[in-house]
Amino acid sequence: MSKHPNNSATHPLLRLQHLSLGFSQGGTLSRVVEGVSFSIEPGETLALVGESGSGKSVTSMSILRLLDSPPLTFLGGEIVWQGENLLTASEQRLRQIRGHEISVIFQEPLTALNPLHKIHRQISEVIERHQGLSKTACVDLALEWLNKVGIRNPEAKLNAYPHQLSGGERQRVMIAMALVNRPKLLIADEPTTALDVTIQAQILRLIKELQQEMGMAVLFITHDLHVVRQISDRVAVMEKGILVEQGPTLQVFTNPAHPYTRRLLEAEPHGMPPVFDAEQPPLLTVDDLRCWFPLKRGLLGRTYGYIKAVDGLSLSIRPGESLGIVGESGSGKSTLGKAILRLERSEGEIAYRDQRLNALSEKQLKPLRRDIQVIFQDPYGALSPRMTIREIIGEGLEIHQLGSAAEREAQIIEAMNAVELNPDWLNRYPNEFSGGQRQRICIARALVLKPKLLILDEPTSSLDRTVQQQVIELLQRLQAEHGLSYLFISHDLRVVKALCHHIIVMQSGHIVEAGPADLLFEQPSQPYTRELLRTAMLLDV
Repeated sequence: MSKHPNNSATHPLLRLQHLSLGFSQGGTLSRVVEGVSFSIEPGETLALVGESGSGKSVTSMSILRLLDSPPLTFLGGEIVWQGENLLTASEQRLRQIRGHEISVIFQEPLTALNPLHKIHRQISEVIERHQGLSKTACVDLALEWLNKVGIRNPEAKLNAYPHQLSGGERQRVMIAMALVNRPKLLIADEPTTALDVTIQAQILRLIKELQQEMGMAVLFITHDLHVVRQISDRVAVMEKGILVEQGPTLQVFTNPAHPYTRRLLEAEPHGMPPVFDAEQPPLLTVDDLRCWFPLKRGLLGRTYGYIKAVDGLSLSIRPGESLGIVGESGSGKSTLGKAILRLERSEGEIAYRDQRLNALSEKQLKPLRRDIQVIFQDPYGALSPRMTIREIIGEGLEIHQLGSAAEREAQIIEAMNAVELNPDWLNRYPNEFSGGQRQRICIARALVLKPKLLILDEPTSSLDRTVQQQVIELLQRLQAEHGLSYLFISHDLRVVKALCHHIIVMQSGHIVEAGPADLLFEQPSQPYTRELLRTAMLLDV
């Protein structure tokens, strides 16, 4: 990583001077950014960090005026790009700059990419707009960049739709679209948030390599301080719309000046799962589980092979135990969770308290669904925007026809208190809550049925570190108080270490390694496990 000093001898590529922003809603103006000033030199990487709601994404998106105004209001300050104030630039000038001089990688590529258009069309559109090449030349250049960003079989991926690509591939397509016109500045807004540690490392390495090749500056927006340490030259820290600290990365990490920065640095997943009785009989047993998905072709749909998402997997979970399932995308860990819930077809044996789940009808299975609940990765997608919190949490009670209306209300309030949500919020809707609060609502919805086993599928991957630690402490407390068992599916090994007694490492549908968590983290026996730990910076070998 090359260092670029920020001094008066060089002219900043980008300079924000006393920028203040507000949002108007219902006639009320709320200030969201107050007097933010920073600059970026040519070829430099500046990391803009802070929790959700700190104003970092609003600040970065305002540079190209990508947010609707109104409701966004520019209250003061300047955004100076190579000597030109972008706040007074015409819309035509901004269109020349966007995607050409300054490009953006957005946080969620599946949302940012058009689901109706193939990949070649989406990349070609960016090239044609700014370079004026023929359609054939645009496709050729798109193919060249898919190769450059490391997508395997790029010819086939050119004709794919976004939903046919993996998360890592979609992120690489976004990088190709952002860099194909060789911009001077790349704004990367949380580009690795929900990716596996190995894919995350590949994306970060790719951005750094392309940055060095092109001499490009990068504004990297993130809440993940491990990413910041790897990729940035300087750090700017935001809290509640105010820039509280900035400086060279090493200085900020080793000697943070502001209490908020120190709190962010200390917000690492920590703690230990509560002790459980290892002599108890298993609550859940899975034996030789197989989830194979047929590959078909031809008019008759003949099967010519199988995707073996889970292939011959066995495990057991005892009351009060947490079992972590880790592995990269495509390893089969989420398919395993769905198979246990009977949401995916499978072969093999799944037994809950000696009852074979895969031998039960849907009607016979319904009472057991009270005992086995699930919490999904995306709390916003898992909650209906049309239902109040009272309706969401109480939905399971209604379905299972448990108690009177007054008794249900009391159980809903009890569940909200258990996850530290204010019962006064019963009539609010999901959009009125933060990401951490929405995840607590999901946990309350599961807890209200008093389950014995919770299947948690990446429940903290999209949360800030501080909020993530709050959820971890909540899960640890609930487990200790209620004797819950957890099947915890995650790619974040730091969270797994804080929550799980035992760990299973999966790769391509198979168990690579399994054992007690402390032993696996201290003495991993398999090269794949060691690579996962090394990538997550939990191993120094």
